[in-house]
Amino acid sequence: MNCIHERARIEKAYAQQLTEWAKRWKQLVEKGPQYGTVEKAWNAMMSEAEKVSELHLDVKGSLMNEDFEKIKNWQKEAFHKQMMGGFKETREAEDGFRKAQKPWAKKLKEVEASKKAYHAACKEEKLAVSRETNSKADPALNPEQLKKLQDKVEKCKQDVLKTKDKYEKSLKELDQATPQYMENMEQVFEQCQQFEEKRLRFFREVLLEVQKHLDLSNLPSYKNIYRELEQNIQAADTVEDLRWFRANHGPGMSMNWPQFEEWSADLNRTLSRREKKKASEGVTLTGISQTGDQALPNKHSSVSSYEKTQSYPTEWSDEEANNPFSSTDANGDSNPFDEDATSATEVRVRALYDYEGQEHDELSFKAGDELTKIEDEDEQGWCKGRLDNGQVGLYPANYVEAIQ
Repeated sequence: MNCIHERARIEKAYAQQLTEWAKRWKQLVEKGPQYGTVEKAWNAMMSEAEKVSELHLDVKGSLMNEDFEKIKNWQKEAFHKQMMGGFKETREAEDGFRKAQKPWAKKLKEVEASKKAYHAACKEEKLAVSRETNSKADPALNPEQLKKLQDKVEKCKQDVLKTKDKYEKSLKELDQATPQYMENMEQVFEQCQQFEEKRLRFFREVLLEVQKHLDLSNLPSYKNIYRELEQNIQAADTVEDLRWFRANHGPGMSMNWPQFEEWSADLNRTLSRREKKKASEGVTLTGISQTGDQALPNKHSSVSSYEKTQSYPTEWSDEEANNPFSSTDANGDSNPFDEDATSATEVRVRALYDYEGQEHDELSFKAGDELTKIEDEDEQGWCKGRLDNGQVGLYPANYVEAIQ
């Protein structure tokens, strides 16, 4: 039971680790530079882990709810605990063997005692004969003493015969009791064998059930997981991904080229930097939705890295440093083609009022300060300028005047 319980804990822990791994890496892939069908292949890896995690949780449930409970119930039925400790079946087996052994063991004890008495009598006889022989060679010994030694020898011979007869009789009784002893012992032993046979058969049955629960290779659902994974990876189409990227982020994308616009009074109103940013948020030369046959079907779920959050995890090794569309350029804060649009004419201007920059890309100056305008006013009323300390940024066009 402890063995199966420990394996169930391992299955549960492995399932949890698979789920956590899949969740973490799915987020990293979504935030990373992957896109298109290759991104789907990446996500298929995470789906495989989630599905396998579910199967291992099923294994854990089968081990605990079926195998563990089966052994637990069998133990209650096969082994009955006693108040004083131990199991009833163990005590009954020990009592059975003890009862079968008791009569024979009693006769065996008598045999051992009679054997000991017979050997002692033989030893005493030998000693008496030796003394008698030695006394015959002694001239100083009187006839009366010699007679005592001879009587001792005779008595020892009678003791030997008597103990020998008792020894042989006890052996005969032991031999007669042996068949009954063997029969009784074998009967008790067979009862234990039958009990042990049930235990061994039960354990074999349970282990086969455990094997079926652990063996995921025979499950059709398990095979389908890796069949689907292979199909998703095989479906990754390099040509299709490149075509999608070209149509959405390359020369094939829709352009919003500048066109002639009529003058409007609203154009003279200077927007705050926050209003300007809100009005132009997410709008760049690449911000036009696809129309016509440039939009690819069934690709809306594939998002490039430049439409995703740009805070890449440290685990990604893809080098983005040389990508002209990465970082803030791809998020609409600046135009990658700004260099072509800059005016070659720089004009010195003087500040009419104090201005404190509200954003990180705005300049701050005091009334009377001079700076260089490096770009003309845009349609929101902002100019790009450079302070004498080299800082470049935006400022309201109506806050300065040109120096004559």
